[in-house]
Amino acid sequence: MDVEARDALTGTGLLDRALKRIGLLWRDMAAMVTGDTDTSIAGQMHACLTARGGEVSARNRAAKLAQTYLLLGDDKRAEFLRTLAGFDTDAAQVRKTAEALLAAQDDTARLAVQTDLRTALQPPRIRLLTQFLAIPDGVKFLVDLRTHLLRLMKGDAALQALDADFRGLLGTCFDVGFLELRRIDWNSPAALLEKLVGYEAVHQIRSWRDLKNRLDSDRRCYAFFHPRMPDEPLIFVEVALERGMAGNVQRLLDEYAPHQNPQQADTAIFYSISNCQAGLAGISFGNFLIKKVVEVLSGEFHNLTTYATLSPMPGFRRWLDVTVKSEADLYASDDEKAALLALAPGGENAAGALMMLLDGKGWQRNLTKTRAVEPVLMRLGARYLLQSGKGRRAGDPVTHFHLSNGARIERLNFLADTSEKGMRESASLMVNYLYDPGKIEQYHEDYAGEGKRHASPEIRRAMR
Repeated sequence: MDVEARDALTGTGLLDRALKRIGLLWRDMAAMVTGDTDTSIAGQMHACLTARGGEVSARNRAAKLAQTYLLLGDDKRAEFLRTLAGFDTDAAQVRKTAEALLAAQDDTARLAVQTDLRTALQPPRIRLLTQFLAIPDGVKFLVDLRTHLLRLMKGDAALQALDADFRGLLGTCFDVGFLELRRIDWNSPAALLEKLVGYEAVHQIRSWRDLKNRLDSDRRCYAFFHPRMPDEPLIFVEVALERGMAGNVQRLLDEYAPHQNPQQADTAIFYSISNCQAGLAGISFGNFLIKKVVEVLSGEFHNLTTYATLSPMPGFRRWLDVTVKSEADLYASDDEKAALLALAPGGENAAGALMMLLDGKGWQRNLTKTRAVEPVLMRLGARYLLQSGKGRRAGDPVTHFHLSNGARIERLNFLADTSEKGMRESASLMVNYLYDPGKIEQYHEDYAGEGKRHASPEIRRAMR
């Protein structure tokens, strides 16, 4: 698959294509709106809120407003969102109602004023957002609308408040009880396979042969779907059925490797988990997805005993650049320091020598260099996994994701990803996170409540 073809399936390409498709559904509805003289963005929003003409008219107005957004350029779309954010609570009315609550003389009066206060506190824009849910593909429209909002809201208090309303509404719409788990295979619709290619965020799918390999008999791919977005995956996971725990992603994704008999596999390796809808950032499905897939796989393959990931460490190299400043930072033996200095004599100390080696090209193919780097890098990798971060949260986003979902840090793998991206982001290291079905809830509670990071004895020994 060439670069242009792949790029056409990613990012705003998918979003714009989806918006154009659903815009056709709104055109006829918008044409039925009559009598509204103010066609400005604010005027259309006011018309939606007045709800003149009943539910059908309100639905048509919401479709017209959505179509208006669809036809705007980026600058005008930003204006649309800022106008929407302006439909906030009436501070004077809130203050007046709060004072009435304080002055209430009995429970009957107090309960009545509390109801009024709840109404006063709800921004009118929430009613506007809710109206979009009634139009065809309105859920998808809201998700894509928030995608644009997330790009704009940094440092803007009004847009951040609007985003809080989006999160509350979308969190309700995308409650896990509404989601459907579906398997994606080579016989799935071509449009869905295109989206799988476009949304893959961990290990780029480079060709149709690569895609076919990931959907073969010894692989599985599952995705969550919402009934109001039946053709749009929300999050998907790719799984390899293996004998033993995989420690190298290039071997795992080798298109030419012989296929294994899935009935002989004892390990399910979750090697890629990708969120597909940028507008659902902060609304997590990963925990439920992994649990559901474990349940499905254990029902299909009774021989599976181990459920683990082969995961990147995308923040590791950045952490090294900040953390490793002196020999004391390495926790290395004298022999290890000497080996590093011998290979990079330009470094002023062993720490500098390590960073020079990691910055150099091709060190991963030099046996002498890998032998010198491995013990120090593995020790630093273990420290990164177990100690980096702020407060109770792990510093690495992938580590945080899996610990939040109830995994434990099982094994660190050297030269596990020697792709350009793997070397640049994690200096070749990858992690196996283990999901023990009997301990997922305990590990999740320990991390969420105390920040405790469960890890195997091997990982804890590596740090020392």
